Amino acid sequence: MGLVSHITHLLRGDTGYRRSGVHEDLLTSLLVMAWMVEARDPYTGGHLWRVSRFSHLLATALELPPADTARIALGGFLHDLGKISVPDHILRKKERLTSEEYSVIKTHPEVGWRMLAGHPLAGMVEAAVRAHHETPDGKGYPRGLSGDAVPIDARIVGICDAFDAMTSTRPYRRGMPVAQALQIIEQNLGRQFDTACGERFIALGRSGQLDHIVGHSDEGIPLRSCLACGPILVVQRSSKAGDHLYCPSCTGEYALEPSAGLLNAVATGQQGSAEQLEPKVDNELIAQVVRASARALLTA
Repeated sequence: MGLVSHITHLLRGDTGYRRSGVHEDLLTSLLVMAWMVEARDPYTGGHLWRVSRFSHLLATALELPPADTARIALGGFLHDLGKISVPDHILRKKERLTSEEYSVIKTHPEVGWRMLAGHPLAGMVEAAVRAHHETPDGKGYPRGLSGDAVPIDARIVGICDAFDAMTSTRPYRRGMPVAQALQIIEQNLGRQFDTACGERFIALGRSGQLDHIVGHSDEGIPLRSCLACGPILVVQRSSKAGDHLYCPSCTGEYALEPSAGLLNAVATGQQGSAEQLEPKVDNELIAQVVRASARALLTA
């Protein structure tokens, strides 16, 4: 059974979902594609899920209609599709990017949009994919939009994307504390970040409403840490004691062992084989995102 067919099978067990007017195969195909793009970067495990959840929380706090909130959450999951075109040596570079390398990174919003352009649901997520790096001061990319010309979807996803980048570990630095990331957003309101959206996001963060997402790859599932590379090991909901994880950066093998209601990752001293290191799509997570989005969009 193919990936899309398998996830669709999971979805069709939900009678409420079967009544949805959104075709499950179309949504699922988009999210699977985004998940595979994310898998290319060993340091972004869970990034799409986190940006999607942050975006959903912020849109809800801004009192947007449920259908708009669902659309924005989908945009958060799909915003980095265009990174498929960024070469590995740039995507995984541990040192500061050169201006030429940064120019390559800056192509990903338009590449993502071109990838989506022929998809039946492309218009629904265009704003988030194409404009999440546009800024209120007009100094963003790729089109230099400013002020109200930046769509609300992009304003929300842009804040959530930046916040997750700051609070997540990267090959060149550890993730910063939530309070520090919120302070940076506050210092750049009206320039890099939309003021109204940013102020609401800061309020969410300072009241602790983002803590259950920061450092997680799914609801209630924190990232586990590689001894060499930091918190970048992704545990799926279907994982169980005795399963093995492989660090996507250094390829170290870890065994999952139960402890205090959680599965801890314990180093085995072995390295993963080529087959073991192949990315495995999290079918249940994607089905969960599609199900929630379809239900909300049904009310539109």
